[in-house]
Amino acid sequence: MGVSQNQAAMEGWLYTIRFNRIGLQFSRKRYFILRNNVLRSYKEIPTSDKEESVRSAVINSSIRVTDNGRESINKKVCFIFTLYSTSDDNDQLKLGATSSEEAARWIHCLKDAAMKESPCHSKNFLPSPNKIWSSLRFANSKRTDSKVCVYWPFHSSVNAEATTSDVVAPSPWKIFGCQNGLRLFKEAKDGNSRGRRWDDIPAIMAVGVVDGTSEAIFRVVMSLGPSRSEWDFCLDHGSVVEHLDGHTDIIHKKLYSNWLPWGTKRRDLLLQRYWRREDDGTYVILYHSTSHKKCSPRDGYVRAHIKSGGYVISPVNNGKQSLVKHMLAVDWKFWKIHLRTSVTRSWTIHMLERVAALRELFKAKQGNYSPECLSMEWKSDAHLSQSQKEDVKIESQDSSQMIKVEEDDSEKAPPGHASLLGLNEEADEFFDVPEADELAYYDRLDCEWSPEPSYLNKPQPKLTSPTGFVRKLHGLATQKKGYTECQEVAREDNTVFSYGTSLQKDQTCSLPCSWSAGDPSSFLLRGKTYLKDNGKIKANGTLMQMVGADWLKSDKREDDLGSRVGGIVQKYAERGAPEFFFIINLQIPGSPKYTLALYYMIKTPIEDHPLLYKFVNGDDAFRNSRFKLIPYISEGSWIVKQSVGKKACLLGEALDTRYFRGKNYLEADIDVGSSTVAQGVANLVLGYLNNLVVEMAFIIQANTQEELPESLLGTCRLNHLDLSKAHVAMP
Repeated sequence: MGVSQNQAAMEGWLYTIRFNRIGLQFSRKRYFILRNNVLRSYKEIPTSDKEESVRSAVINSSIRVTDNGRESINKKVCFIFTLYSTSDDNDQLKLGATSSEEAARWIHCLKDAAMKESPCHSKNFLPSPNKIWSSLRFANSKRTDSKVCVYWPFHSSVNAEATTSDVVAPSPWKIFGCQNGLRLFKEAKDGNSRGRRWDDIPAIMAVGVVDGTSEAIFRVVMSLGPSRSEWDFCLDHGSVVEHLDGHTDIIHKKLYSNWLPWGTKRRDLLLQRYWRREDDGTYVILYHSTSHKKCSPRDGYVRAHIKSGGYVISPVNNGKQSLVKHMLAVDWKFWKIHLRTSVTRSWTIHMLERVAALRELFKAKQGNYSPECLSMEWKSDAHLSQSQKEDVKIESQDSSQMIKVEEDDSEKAPPGHASLLGLNEEADEFFDVPEADELAYYDRLDCEWSPEPSYLNKPQPKLTSPTGFVRKLHGLATQKKGYTECQEVAREDNTVFSYGTSLQKDQTCSLPCSWSAGDPSSFLLRGKTYLKDNGKIKANGTLMQMVGADWLKSDKREDDLGSRVGGIVQKYAERGAPEFFFIINLQIPGSPKYTLALYYMIKTPIEDHPLLYKFVNGDDAFRNSRFKLIPYISEGSWIVKQSVGKKACLLGEALDTRYFRGKNYLEADIDVGSSTVAQGVANLVLGYLNNLVVEMAFIIQANTQEELPESLLGTCRLNHLDLSKAHVAMP
């Protein structure tokens, strides 16, 4: 894989992922080339530019790319990403790369291609009669000399901001020592507005430099297989209890007792683990204790509790080395209270010394320690009942049977399919059989992962009767999930409120479950000279004033709150008032669905602010390329602070966003569940919500010299929100 020198943005081997007729996933290995906003697929590496591709697709401004994380497809660990069209949910393509870094490069190049002005394309990329041209088009490649020019409505970079943080905030860590070549830090606790600290468990972090790439270290840390015994002196045995999605799973760890004081009972941990990769190659692995019906506390073990923990693995020295930060806040469950502080601290520090062991491991391997067995860990069947084991056997049926099913299915595929799914329905393709060295590798793996939950996938085509039966069984299995969902709380009786006022305002920041405007000077914006030196400046005010907020729950999506009769927006509209509103509606999927709506108002005409005027009256593509968020957890657990971060991001490019334009308002409805990464962060935040102070700033990104310097649209500060206090949305 690499970048071609003949104007190709990206090329390399990928796996196309799809379902067969009985609902099981399989993969096909194909060589892809992305060039001039056209994605082409080949069975072999093309020897010349004139060689015809098997399938081709135009990557235009309606295309989105989502990162689905890692997944096991027929015992091959792939890092999955999905291309889909915003105009048609069924028009999609699921691809897999062999490494997270490779998947990230493809995702970046595909996003960049969708954002750039397109050069001329071949005439063969014509729309089908049933779909518009702007949707994702896949068609058989028949080269002609005719050209069609397509111009993109905007041009913007999807790269992360140059600075590592867009928030001015003090460091939450203070160094207290150095041991085994590691710097040791303790967390400075946040005193919250209710006069108590968010946590009484000491949080400690070890920091060291390891001679290895961030991806190699990520694979080592994520593995629970036999290779872990080469550096992790704490772990006796580890297994995956349940695979929730490509970025989240539940793992069980049994710890050795030989590193604990004599006579101490053995400890084990049941953790929910989440990971993601940042744009700069940094890997973030976060975990905290959870409960699961398949893994109850074991005899002879004391189940320790990790309040928050994880790794941050950042590339340094041009990627040749990595800065590894390992943080833990552990309650070891001592029965003697007077031992807790001193012993907890010493045990936690000893566990953090694994970073030194990791450093020595890579030093001994000269930075090239990346054994194949580290690409995935096994899922033990020790937690499964006999009936569940039978289900696993059914799901893991012989690949030769699936080959036969696929061959039968391919014969029925209509020729010349023009949709995205057509790329996966080529009659002359076949199921990929592992090569000899791959088979030897797979034999060393004794892991089975659960199938990816259905709610993470886009709608699939209609299935035959046997397939529907299998899917129903999978649905029942999903309903019987054993882990504790932090969103599952009791509903309160409906109370009367007007939209824009369901969350109380508190300027003193002392009341729980309230909102106030945030401090603009805490956020950094692009300055007048940004295009020359990437310089940023502190914000000194906001264009719009925050006037209300809603904290709601419902069985369905709550769209277009600005049009609701009786709300503050409609009250101003009825009076013919000149004020204009911008509503930011964050929609968190689950059962129930939660909605956080923020209401901003400007009293001066929007024509006086050219960039705001263009944003309000522009098309969705322009809005998505400019609508930016800076998040900040000012008070709360380290694990939440690390998961949310402090970097600016383009919301419209990262998440599906619908815009509603009314007489006196514009509303942006943001589907947090449209990204598995964002969904994972949201689930983690919800679990700690009533101990957090969340601050946000919203910006219309400035891309030209005339638009600089940037101005804040508005800020907000949310104080210790409570899921149980969300109002039931009114019809």
